[in-house]
Amino acid sequence: MSQIELLSLPVADQIVSDAKNLFSVLEELDLQSRIETINAIREALREHSPFKTEPVDCVRWVKAETVTANDYNPNSVAPPEMKLLEHSITEDGYTQPIVSWLRSDNVREVVDGFHRHRVGRESTAVRERVHGYLPVVTINGDRLDKGDRMAATIRHNRARGEHRVESMSDIVVELKRRFWSDQKIAVELGMEADEVLRLTQVTGLAGLFADRSFSEAWQATSFEEVGGLDDDGDE
Repeated sequence: MSQIELLSLPVADQIVSDAKNLFSVLEELDLQSRIETINAIREALREHSPFKTEPVDCVRWVKAETVTANDYNPNSVAPPEMKLLEHSITEDGYTQPIVSWLRSDNVREVVDGFHRHRVGRESTAVRERVHGYLPVVTINGDRLDKGDRMAATIRHNRARGEHRVESMSDIVVELKRRFWSDQKIAVELGMEADEVLRLTQVTGLAGLFADRSFSEAWQATSFEEVGGLDDDGDE
């Protein structure tokens, strides 16, 4: 296309035409350089996007070895469902990125998508197809506190109906140790106040809720339900 023809195009069309011509040079780069360049281009585009505050507006491909699990996710997938997830990604490709937090050591910690992350690392067919990379988005930069990231993980899980009660109790206790109020926990995790109190009670750590009365709507029916107390009723 001649310079005269380019000048006659509407501005938006000209930008697209120029970008296509420029991007054709990407084919001359080796794989790693091409991926890194595409990531940089996406980041530059995001700066001009009306959706730049949305993590999904910028999906990056990063080496699988730079993505690691968190140490608190209460979600688990049974082997049959894990196999189905692998089959889904094998047949349909990655349709959802892994939600991550970029640590100061440039390692990405999974906030949501641990099992998608596992498939990309452990499935030979998938790993070869995506060249040992994983698609990730980065949660907003203000989620620096571990409590905030834990809450984000729980919200993702609960929105899908996936969580284990015993691990949820551990999460609630951890957040209370971080001086989160019952009200904040309820709001951030999408719970009712009584649910927060019950999960705290299940741990047997009465000292964490000494300033609260027990919910009259819940009574322990077994020692296992109370958990964490010895035969004398002490912690």
